Formats: sequence, C-alpha cells, structure tokens
Amino acid sequence: MFPECSTNVSKWAWLTCLINFRENNVFAMGHTSLDKIIALQRNPANIRNLCILAHVDHGKTTLADCLVASNGIISSRLAGKLRYLDSREDEQIRGITMKSSAISLHYTNGDQEYLLNLIDSPGHVDFSSEVSTAVRLCDGAIVVVDAVEGVCPQTQVVLRQAWLEKIRPVLVINKIDRLIMELKLTSQEAYTHLQKILEQVNAVTGTLFTSKVLEERAEKEKEKEKESDTSSGDQIYDWSAGLEEADDSHLYFSPDQGNVVFASAIDGWGFSIQQFAHIYSQRMGIKAEVLLKTLWGDFYLNAKAKKIMKGAQAKGKKPLFVQLVLENIWSLYDAVVTRRDKERVEKVVTSLGVKVMARESRHSDPKVLLSAICSQWLPVSEAVLWMVCEKLPSPLDMAAERVEKLMSVGAQRFDSLPQHTQELKRAFLQCSSGENAPVIVFVSKMFAMDTKALPQNRQRPLTHEEIAQRRELARQRHADKMAGDQTTAESHKDLTLSGSMSQEGQPAGLSTTKNGSLTLKDSKPEEEEEQRETFIAFARVYSGVVKKGQRVFVLGPKYDPVKGMSMLPESCSASDRVPEVPHLACCSMESIYLLMGRELEELEEVPAGNVLGVGGLEDCVLKSATLSTSPACPPFTPLNFEATPIVRVAIEPKHPSEMPKLVRGMRLLNQADPCAEVLIQETGEHVLVTAGEVHLQRCLDDLRDRFAKIEISASKPIIPFRETVVRPPKVDMVNEDLGKQQKVAIIHQVKEEASPGHSSDTLQVDPSGLVTLTTPNRLATISVRAIPLPQEVTCLLESSSELIRTLEHVNMSLREGKNLDISLGTLEAIAGFKSQLESLLQGRKWRNTVERIWAFGPRRYGPNILLNSVEGYQRPSVWQCLSRGDNVGEPGTQIAVLRDFDNSIISGFQLATLSGPMCEEPLMGVCFSTERWDIRYSTPLQNQDSLEENSISHEALAETKVEGSSDTSVQAGLSQTRRRPEAASADCYGPVSGQLIATMKEACRHAFQAQPHRLMAAMYTCEIMATAEVLGRVYGVLGKREGRVHHEEMKEGTDMFIIKAVLPVAESFGFADEIRKRTSGLASPQLVFSHWEVINNDPYWVPTTEEEYLHFGEKADSSNQALKYMNAVRRRKGLYVEEKIVEHAEKQRTLSKNK
Repeated sequence: MFPECSTNVSKWAWLTCLINFRENNVFAMGHTSLDKIIALQRNPANIRNLCILAHVDHGKTTLADCLVASNGIISSRLAGKLRYLDSREDEQIRGITMKSSAISLHYTNGDQEYLLNLIDSPGHVDFSSEVSTAVRLCDGAIVVVDAVEGVCPQTQVVLRQAWLEKIRPVLVINKIDRLIMELKLTSQEAYTHLQKILEQVNAVTGTLFTSKVLEERAEKEKEKEKESDTSSGDQIYDWSAGLEEADDSHLYFSPDQGNVVFASAIDGWGFSIQQFAHIYSQRMGIKAEVLLKTLWGDFYLNAKAKKIMKGAQAKGKKPLFVQLVLENIWSLYDAVVTRRDKERVEKVVTSLGVKVMARESRHSDPKVLLSAICSQWLPVSEAVLWMVCEKLPSPLDMAAERVEKLMSVGAQRFDSLPQHTQELKRAFLQCSSGENAPVIVFVSKMFAMDTKALPQNRQRPLTHEEIAQRRELARQRHADKMAGDQTTAESHKDLTLSGSMSQEGQPAGLSTTKNGSLTLKDSKPEEEEEQRETFIAFARVYSGVVKKGQRVFVLGPKYDPVKGMSMLPESCSASDRVPEVPHLACCSMESIYLLMGRELEELEEVPAGNVLGVGGLEDCVLKSATLSTSPACPPFTPLNFEATPIVRVAIEPKHPSEMPKLVRGMRLLNQADPCAEVLIQETGEHVLVTAGEVHLQRCLDDLRDRFAKIEISASKPIIPFRETVVRPPKVDMVNEDLGKQQKVAIIHQVKEEASPGHSSDTLQVDPSGLVTLTTPNRLATISVRAIPLPQEVTCLLESSSELIRTLEHVNMSLREGKNLDISLGTLEAIAGFKSQLESLLQGRKWRNTVERIWAFGPRRYGPNILLNSVEGYQRPSVWQCLSRGDNVGEPGTQIAVLRDFDNSIISGFQLATLSGPMCEEPLMGVCFSTERWDIRYSTPLQNQDSLEENSISHEALAETKVEGSSDTSVQAGLSQTRRRPEAASADCYGPVSGQLIATMKEACRHAFQAQPHRLMAAMYTCEIMATAEVLGRVYGVLGKREGRVHHEEMKEGTDMFIIKAVLPVAESFGFADEIRKRTSGLASPQLVFSHWEVINNDPYWVPTTEEEYLHFGEKADSSNQALKYMNAVRRRKGLYVEEKIVEHAEKQRTLSKNK
C-alpha cells in the first residue's frame, strides 16, 4: 500500500508534520513514558475515564486507532487499518470487536496535561455484556454514529446503558466521507441529513430523560398524598407539569455546545464547531463567541452588510455551516479523489499550509493523499481529545446520586445503611488518595492473558555488559564440554574386560540421571501448560491508593456490612487474622498493571480515579467483585447486562479420558467471559450458555485453543421452549366453526389420552377440567384446575422477575421473624406491581385473584401462578410486606395461619412448572387453582416432616378436638395406640410431605393436559438494512425460516431499507451467514432476543371433522411445526417419541421373479 521506507523515520516524520489551529495549544505527540503516566495518575482533576460506544461497524476501533496514533504508539498511516485494540485473531478476521480493551493516553491542552483511560467496547449485540463492564468503570463515553446509517438498535442500547450508569456522553458523527463518495449528496443535503441524525440521537436521550422526570414526579406526588392524607374531590393529574420545570438543556447534543464532532476516522479528519469558529474569527474579524452560536443553525452570511443574519431557510440562503465548513471539505474531496486535479490540490495544500511528501502525491490511491492533507489540516484526534477533556467529567465530579446508586444493593436504600457505610460516600466524592482513605476497588470483569505476555516474563533488550557476560559463560561452557569429552574418551580406552560390570553400572547410573532429568523436563511443560493463562482483573480505584501486595477484603454480592461489622473486631484489616464472615474473603493483590491495549506495564501503586489491571485475584473473584480495606463498604450493585444468554450447547471431549481437562477449561472460560454461563445438567451434560451464534463460536474457539486445549465436540444448539395452555379453539384447522359438541369431544379425547396408566380411585378428571388426585396412603386429596393467564399478565410476570424474587425474599424473612428494612422505592414498586396485576386480572373469573396468590413459579419467581381457592383456608398473603405496618403487633393472628405441609404444595407446584408434560420444558402463563385440599388425618409424627412452621390448621384441630378436658389422657392413649400402624403406612409410601409434593406435581401435570396445550418458542427481533436490489432475497430467507416481517421503511436520503422482523430462535442458526451469501454481503442482520410466542399448531392434532379429512387426508402427514420441535426436544432428552420408523411400506417387487 505504501512505498517502502523505514518505519520509525516515516512515523516520526509524519507525526512532526501535524499542525493545529487552536491558540496556545500544543498537541501532545510522541510515545509517552511510563514515568509521565505515573505522575499524571496522581492528579484526579485531569484524569478522564471514558469508553467508546456504538453500533457494530460504525467505526469505534478506527477512531480508537486515531487516538492511539496521536501518542505515537502506532503509526498514523496504519490508523484504521491496524485496529490496534482488536488483539484477538478472530477479531481481526471478522472485522468486529469482541472484548473491551483499555489503553492510557497522554494529551496536552495549553498548559494542562491530561491522562485519558480509554476503553474500546464491542458494538455487536452478542457482546453487549462487555459494554456493561466498560461503562461501569467510566465517567464519560464517546458515542459514535454512522453518518449514513444513523441511529441503529445498538446505538439506542448503549445510550440507555450510559444513562442507567449515569455517565455523560459526547457524540462523534463518523463516516461523513460516505455522504460524499457513496450517497453523492451535496453539501446542503448533507447538512439536512446531519441535522436529522442529531434529532434522532437527541430523541433517544429525551425519551430517557422524560421517563426519569415522570418517575420522580410520581414519587413526589405519592409522598404529598401520604403527608396530606386528603383525597377529597377529583384530582387532575397533569403529566407534563414536571417536564416544564426540569432543566434538560445540558443533556442534548448540539455542535454549539461543543459536545459534537463531525469526523471521518478512516481518512483521519474530524472537527468541532469551535475549531472553525477560531479560524474564521481571525480571517473575517467576527468574534469567536458569535460564530460559535451561529455556525450551526438557521443563520447565513449577508455579504453586502457583512453581518450574520437569521432565516437562511426562509430566504433560500446557504447556512453558515454549509458555506464556511462543508463546502471546503466537499471541494477538497472533489479535487483530490473525484477529479484528481493536481493544480487545485497544490493550491489547497499551499493555502492550508500543510506539507505533503512526494510519495503521497504520486500514490495511485487518491485516499492516501487525502488522508495526508486532512490529518494535518483537521486531525480527528485533536478534535475528539479536546472535546473529551473539556466536556467529560473527571473522577472528582462524580455525582452523589451515582454513588448512592452504586452502594444501594437490592431492596436496601442508602439511608438505611450503617453510619460507617454512609461515611464512605465522602471518600467516593473526594476521590481521595490519602494514607487514611479506605481503598475501594470495583472489578468489572476478569480477562485471561498468556503468562508469557506479562511484563515480568517479557523478554527485555540486553545491555552491553549482559551480552559480554553471556558470551563469556557460553565460552566457558564450550570449554568444559570439550574437556569432558576428552576425559571420557581416555577412560574408555583404559577399560578392561574385568571392569565390564562397573562399565555396565556406569551407563545405568547415567541413564537414571538422564531419565530423572527427562521426567523433570516432561513434568515442567505440564505445569507450564496449566499456568499458561493468567487472569487479570479489569478494575477501577474509586478511593485510596492500591499498592502491590496489599491485602483487601473481597465482598461477595450478598455481603451485608451490618453483619460483617458485628462479627469482625473494630479497626480490623484484611492483613489481620479474620474470623469467618458470610460472603467475605481476603486476598492480596499480587501485581498491579497499567493497561496499554495489547500490552501491560507493571506498577507499584495506583491512586484513586484510575483504571488498572490486578493480578492474583483468580482464586477469589469469579466474574466481578468489590474490593475494599473497610468491611463497612457494601458490595456494588450488579452489572446491568442487556443481552440474555439463550443459546445452549452440550459439550464433550472427543476422547473421554480428557474430561478433567474439559471441566478445567470450562471453569476458566466461565471466569473469562462476563456473559457466558457453564452448567452441569441433571443428565450429567456439560452445557455452555451464550448470547448468540457469534458469541458461541468465540467461546468454542477459546475452549479448544486456550483453556482446555483439547478436541471437543459440541451438540447442535439446545433450543429453549416453554409449555402453556390456551383457551379451547373456536375454529378447526380449516377455519371452520367448531360446534360445542365438537369442542367437548376434543377435550374428552385429550383427557382420555392423558388418563391411562392411573387407577381410577386415585385420579378423577371432570368435564370442566378439574383434576382430583389422592396421595398413595389415602390421607390427602388435592383438586387442581389449570387456567390460561392473559398474555399481558404473563409479560408482566416475566418482566418483574427480579421484583418477585425480592418479594419472596422479604416474605421468607417475615416468616422467619426477621426485621428487614425495605426501601420505600421497593415497597412502591411491589405495590405498583400488585395494582398492575389487579388491573389486568378483571372479570368474574379472576375476582379477588391477586389476594389469593399462593406462590409464583418455577423457582418461586417465574411467570406462573398458584392460586389458593381452598374453602376455609386463609393463609398469610404474599403481599403481607405491604400491610405489615397495620398489624405489627399481631404476627400470629387466627385469621392467617399456615397449614401443615403448606410448603409441600408449593414445592409440588414448583416442580410441575419447572418441567411440563409435553417435553419437560418449563411452563409459562399458566395459573393453577387449588380448589380442594383435604388431609383426612394428621399425627404428631408427620408434623416433623413439614417444611414450614408447625402450626396446626383449623380442620386438623377440629378432627382431633376433645369434647372435655377430662378426656385428654384417654385421647393421648388412643393416639399412642394408633400411632404404630399409621407410622407403618407412612414408612411404606414415604413421608407425607414427600407424597404431597409428588401428588401436587402430578395433579398439576394432569390439569395441564386436561386443557388445550401448546408449545411456546423463543423469538428474536431481527433488524436488517438492505438495498432495494436484494430486498426480495431477504424476504425469501425470512420466509424459509418461519420469520414474519413486521415493519419496512426506507431510510430518508438513502437507498437503504430497514426491515424489522421476528424470527424463531430455533430457525436462527446460520441465518446471518445465509442472508449474507444470498445478498452478496449487502444485508447484515442484527438479532436480539425479544419474547416468547405461542406456536398455534397443536402438536397432538389429528383430523376429526369431515372438512379436515378432506383437506389433510386420513394420514394428515403434512409437517406439524410444533410436533417437529416437541419431538426434537424429547429425542434430545431421551424421552419416548411416538413416531414410525417406516411408514406406508410396500413389498419390493423384483423383475427376476417374473421371468
């Protein structure tokens, strides 16, 4: 690509050429020394921790290359081609970033020197967990948007992640060269296009801001209502009132505020309005402040009056931005790239005062000359780094709101934390590096690195003295070897036959020593192989000074500072002998590193406000953790992952003897990847769960080449499904109306299929779908009915899983008699969730349903409900935390008492919802109503089997009630005589609690089968950008894979179409490759998990009506998608599959017999 030349000479010649138009601003160039960076780390006011966020292929890594080249780490010629921060081989091959990488850069702005800790993050949706790990450690972000594609799905996601972590973003509109070269827009059209992109980005920010303001206002309104307690008269709720008062001017991106840069990173240029305002203020004699306000907007230059006036659009004039900025860039591209006019290029070069080398002007590729001119005239690194230093906050400017959010875990609010913990907030805000400041570090992820690449193991250049010393040693060794050879030859000559025995002994001795050395040599590589990958923690210091070898507390996610401080002695440090505390461990930070992209530099200490790498934590930290020298520090809130791991594969080694290596490799992979999950199923399969197809491929490659280093075989992806019940269908498969008799016939048919194999005296199914089941020992009877939940309720339960988990945790604490301090926000969220459920469950069928909820499942927080419809049984409500203030003094009231074996019913329900009868997949959107629960007899022996409190129900008390106090001894004697035979029956069938669990599970399964049931498939939302020529092929691939197009629109100003569709996860494997092949690479899909959808086909369907027989035939052998999925899952799980191996076989007739 470039003429041959010395790399160093070309690099330095190139770097010294760069010029800058800003006054008193020396652009920091050259490779910054380690000592300089260490000195800069001590000044938190001039530190900027930032990450680059964008959609895939919007130019993040190219921009990062330009910034890295500004420090002389790589040649600016290679910026955008080298992709320095993409250090993995597969990243270079695929051309996408797959992991977050950090590098420290030095920048001088006037007399101020800055240290920039830059983190480049992936844009592919499969690796959005890496974005979460990067965002947590930063105070600001550069959001990059493609000038052609505009705001894409992942752009919205990263803006939301930045908003949730409360970090400040700045905007870079990249690839403006595409507007000139590809779309052939005029400068005026490009200006309009850029305005629209800014509006799109600001619309996303505005939506996030609006939702926050409305939430805060709703909270204030609730507080006012509680204070006044007056609800007389109708209140009018004005939703927009809070928005008018709130100031959101600082949130939006606007070039005149200095938080927008227009760039083409691949051509090496970029600018902000400030640069051009400064240039033209000197040329035109207009104040820079005036130009700043007018360069972007509806202003034009009146040449006659020599004034800047408003109303360019109305008067048909060119806006200032077009006239003074864009036209210059357009004319430069026209002269250099389009026309290749040498005379014009020479004039441009002379007028700009830039130096172009002869080889660049003679180069066959005009982009080389363009890059040489632009990168000197408007270097992108200068514009972006100036914006970062001026507009992004330092660690000292961290908001108090962000600190409180980081320290408040789960249901606890910041005010309820202990006083010592609340005092740590000051250490955060001050970003103190004093001797007495507590050390607080957050590890966002662990990443694996080759041990040979660590600074302490890296080969360093030898000094002249060391070279001379080694030469002398080599000579000495050679002389000794020659002398040894001579002595052995002489001794060999002097040997006699009588000394043959000793001769035999000597080699034996030698061989043993050789063997010993061999075994040592063999064992060393094995040890080295085990230790080849070292884990480094990707972390940030929030307070204090981290020193090499320092011991700190590792705080687990469930660590409670109150409990920790009560169990530890006062002024206890991690270096002392610490008693065992739940979720608290101690470890030492063996080594501390400065992260420099592909390399690490070893440090002795790192002060507060810096990003760093920590070695020696692999035994204490799995994925992320909080480290502190103070036990009062709470664990930080967990990272917010946007991508859901959904793609599962079972993995096994090619050779079974290598199973231990696979287990170790999967353990290392689990630690190295923030999103991957490693499970061992009940079947013994080792399962890897990943976020998508690309992520899966990367994990498998890592497992083969880095962590396990063995040949592995991965199963086909394990597709998740859900099972549900639906209302009885009103039409048959040919859309004919079903009569009432026909519907009943179908339900009866299902019931008849469901019931064989069970004795009629224990199982009864009535026509309405109520299933009654008796325990094997005939002591208890349960009646259960399955009802389909409305779709809105299912979605609400699924989205509120974390809240339901918190509710369950609170209820468990209340049952155990613990006093849990719940934040007001959590209580309001639970109350809001309850009111939403009440509003969605309306009608006679759902009357008083919410108050009768017994449990959620599976795992106590899933999208299924167990209802208590048992007459006369009033158990404590699941919403008791909302009303506990009303009856604080009466925890054991007579109204709400738990029966014996209450938990057995819940456990049976949990098991039933965890694996349904169709293909052992979890249930979804099913409500099980328990309408009868009779325990005929209960003895004290069985009470100990109860998993809940040994409270006796009213019915049990009624059965064992004694009419007079004088008969108590007789009753006791009777119970003694009765105890033995009943104990025998309990022994025969197992404990009563176990029988109840099994019976409840079976009753739920039969109730499920008594209703029309369906499979639910996981669905991806698929967004595809494609040109009109390949639109038909895109539709063809989607149709073939059961996809449905929801929305299609043409992007304004381009020939690109945006197609939004849904696609089953089961059909998505190989979809991206196929669509790229069919469209010759012109369309690329972005798949994000969206929702669960009911497959309308009944997997057990057979033709029953005359129309169905006519349409489908007697065999009905057309493909049933639901049956295909169900059988595939059953086959994988080793369950019985009802299918014929040979269908409609005919006897083969050979012609030879007829001869």
